[in-house]
Amino acid sequence: MDDGIRIGAGIATIEPDRHRPGSFTLIVDGTPQSHVDLEDPTHLAFEYIRRIGHAIDLLPDGPITALHLGAGALTLPRYVAASRPGSRQQVVELERDLIDFVRSELPFPKGASIRVRYGDARETLGKLPAGLTGTVDLAVVDVFNGSQIPAHVTSVEFYRSVAELLSPTGIVAVNVADGAGLAFARGQVSTLQAVLPSVAAVADTGMLKGRRFGNVVLLGSRADLPIESMPRLYASDPLPSKVVHGAELTAFAAGAPIVTDATAVASPEPNRSVFTGGR
Repeated sequence: MDDGIRIGAGIATIEPDRHRPGSFTLIVDGTPQSHVDLEDPTHLAFEYIRRIGHAIDLLPDGPITALHLGAGALTLPRYVAASRPGSRQQVVELERDLIDFVRSELPFPKGASIRVRYGDARETLGKLPAGLTGTVDLAVVDVFNGSQIPAHVTSVEFYRSVAELLSPTGIVAVNVADGAGLAFARGQVSTLQAVLPSVAAVADTGMLKGRRFGNVVLLGSRADLPIESMPRLYASDPLPSKVVHGAELTAFAAGAPIVTDATAVASPEPNRSVFTGGR
C-alpha cells in the first residue's frame, strides 16, 4: 500500500494479503506485527491474536472496558469494537507516527470508541484516568521493541500496576515471545502467578515443548478463569492450541524465579528466518 515510514530504528510498511482480499499486514523492521481484515475485523489471522480473541469471547456478553498496551495495527481493538459494540477502549502506543500511518492506511471502524494515548506503556499506566482503576475487563499486554519485549514490562512490579486496573472478573492477556527451552516464558508465568491467583498459558504443543521460537499467551485474573470452557475452545480452533493450568502450569514454571525490576531482561531475539515469507 505504501513505501512505509521510519519509526525508531526501523521501517514500518503495510502490505496487502495476497490470499485474502481486503486484508493487510503491518511489518515493522522486517517483523510481521499485525494483520487486519478491513472487511471483517472479527477475522483474526495470527495464532497468538486468535488465542487472545478466544479469551475475549469468554468474557460475559456485552460491551467491555479494554486497555491495550501496544497498538500495532489495532487488530484487537477493531475486534472488540466489532464483536462488542459500545465497548470503551484505551490504547497506549509509544510511536505516534505508527498510529498516524495505520489510521491513514487502515482507518478505524466508524463509531468505535477507541482512545489512543502516546507514550511508554509502563509510564503511561500511572497517567491513566483514576476512574479506570478496578474497572478494566480486558488488559492486553503486547509491547515490543522490534521483535523483542522490553525488560521493563516483564517484572512483577509492572504486572502489579496492570492488575490494579482490572475489575474483579477482568483478565489480563500477555503475549510472550520465546525460543528453545522457554526460560523467558517460564519466568513470566512465575511472575504473573505472583500477582494473580488464576493463571493459564495457551500455545501449540510444539511450542510448549520448547522446540521452536514462537508465542505463548498468558491469561490471568483475580477470579477463576473459565478453565472448564477453555480446552475444547482452543483445541477446536483451525490453529489448535493447548491450555496449561493448575499443577501442570506449576510444573511448567518450576524453578523459574519471579522477575523483578532489578533482574528483568528483554525477551530473546528470534532468528530472522522465523519470519521468512511473513504470516
